[in-house]
Amino acid sequence: MKKKTFYTILSYVFLFFAFSIVGYIWETCLKLVQTGQLVNSGTLFGPWLPIYGWGGIAVLILLERFKKKPVAVFVLSLIVCTLLEYFTSVYLEAVNGVRYWDYSNYFINFQGRICLEGSIIFGLAGCVVMYIGAPLFLKLYYKMPDWVKCTVCFGLLGLFICDNVYSHFYPNTGEGITYTEKKENT
Repeated sequence: MKKKTFYTILSYVFLFFAFSIVGYIWETCLKLVQTGQLVNSGTLFGPWLPIYGWGGIAVLILLERFKKKPVAVFVLSLIVCTLLEYFTSVYLEAVNGVRYWDYSNYFINFQGRICLEGSIIFGLAGCVVMYIGAPLFLKLYYKMPDWVKCTVCFGLLGLFICDNVYSHFYPNTGEGITYTEKKENT
């Protein structure tokens, strides 16, 4: 385990997309197992879930100094990523008027936005990011010629920006993607 890993802005961009795409694959497979349906459960239309990208980058930036303490990485990843999920849920509901996830039926949840099970998974995922994911993706990144790194990162960034602009006006919603609260007649 190296003492300190140095990242460049471009390597962070690459890792953001790597984590976002892995998150998309994870969520798609999870929905497929749970419901038997292929669903793009993200807020965007592309094959990425930016909350996973931001979570991975947050873990790398904020927790690098704890790299030699896996238990600390687990606990702090749990906290950082749970807070990210909570505030992302609040933001998305305020902006789009819908919920993209609802943990109301989960054991120990808060407002249906976060739950204990998810938080524990975030802690484990933070360890995977720190000790396995980032090193593997960085190895791949550093094997690429500079022009390929730039093409991949800026190409993905361009598509991502277009997806964000489009999704701002036409959010990805619908069955299996968003949750609506059932209101009782009064």
